[in-house]
Amino acid sequence: MDDRIRRIYVPMTESGFYILFFLQTPQHGYGISQQVKKLTGGAVNISAGTMYGALSKMEADGLISFCREEEKRKLYQVTALGREILETEIRRIERLYRNSKGENVDA
Repeated sequence: MDDRIRRIYVPMTESGFYILFFLQTPQHGYGISQQVKKLTGGAVNISAGTMYGALSKMEADGLISFCREEEKRKLYQVTALGREILETEIRRIERLYRNSKGENVDA
């Protein structure tokens, strides 16, 4: 991953994280927002403006790609670059969690 992409996406916003997370399988924006709401018990709500702005930017940056259209909804899926960003962010969050417990993160 190049430095520009890393600077833009790491650390990720909570919305960006959930969008990439749920695009591990093809999904449309509304479906993602419903899954996020369910997973977080309503604590995180991604507005339509945030969702479609993020999808557009992530597609332009090569993190996701258009798969197909179903019932007039565009379905996207994470790319290899998007998966790399997601895995980097998961490792970062896990490190933060371990730090909060006083565990050594150098291992």
